[in-house]
Amino acid sequence: MAVVEELIRRETDGTISFGNHELKDKAKLEDFEHCGDLYKVKTYRTMTKLEKNGMFVYESVPGTSVSHYTETPEEIHFLVEGDEDAQITVGVSEDTEYEVFVNEKSIGKMKTNLSGKLNISVELAEAGEVKVRITR
Repeated sequence: MAVVEELIRRETDGTISFGNHELKDKAKLEDFEHCGDLYKVKTYRTMTKLEKNGMFVYESVPGTSVSHYTETPEEIHFLVEGDEDAQITVGVSEDTEYEVFVNEKSIGKMKTNLSGKLNISVELAEAGEVKVRITR
């Protein structure tokens, strides 16, 4: 997987890819339309953040490159790559239990609080791309 040079793009399978963990300086792109929604991405070496219609969707510290991101009411899945292990936060439903899979291996069930944010740690250093799947 490569970084997303255009910061965010549509893929032929209907998903989106975003983020560039190799950028030294902050970059952002606003008002990217996909499937009737407007996305905003901010990304660089130390942080990647995605919003949809002004609402929080994804954030990683340090920055990551994400490909084939898709979400349904029951599941979120994407491939992620970075130079270092990352703390990833995704916006999901509040007060709901989710099971998290990394490279198809369950890392456990987690319950969100009233903010609806789910935090996971992903080992990315020297791992190449890692598949993340979050199911309700």
